[in-house]
Amino acid sequence: MPSTRRVVLASTSKYRRGLLERLGMPFECANPQVDEASAPGESPSATALRLAEAKARAVAIRFADALVIGSDQVASCEGARLDKPGNHVNAVRQLTLVSGKTAVFDTAVVLLDTKSGSLGSRVVPCRVAFRTLSAQQIEHYLRLEQPYDCAGSAKAEGLGIALIDRIDTADPTSLIGLPLIALSQLLRDAGYDVLG
Repeated sequence: MPSTRRVVLASTSKYRRGLLERLGMPFECANPQVDEASAPGESPSATALRLAEAKARAVAIRFADALVIGSDQVASCEGARLDKPGNHVNAVRQLTLVSGKTAVFDTAVVLLDTKSGSLGSRVVPCRVAFRTLSAQQIEHYLRLEQPYDCAGSAKAEGLGIALIDRIDTADPTSLIGLPLIALSQLLRDAGYDVLG
């Protein structure tokens, strides 16, 4: 029998919400309102983990008995951080940078049990080898998909997959922003098995 524990996703991301819906369990979303700036000298994976935990803790204070999920993703290529571009000019700059190169998307997920205070965490790296892209291909892609709210300016669950030569990861959902294999393990560790 599935757990009756309340599950809260500390995110307003439509991508993370859509991924979590795949597990077929009831959950609610709460806005963590966390400053997502990186700290000086912090590695991308450390930033992702710190922010995922900060999001979970920010939401946890509102729920006395819940399993709170926090997640964050930091993308980088050759030492440059690839944030959400926000606009066309930044997206062109990002895709030009990653053209013919490999970017790493570090996605962290934490599960905070607000009743016991226990916290489990995982960071799942995803190496994405991009095709060599012409300026025309970049413009064509951006005109069609407008992925301005996606780190690295590539929406792999859509047309952005055509920008990519290869993806190497232990968890394919990590690239979209919430590693479900890792999360399922964390939920099981907390006594919540989505399969009952």
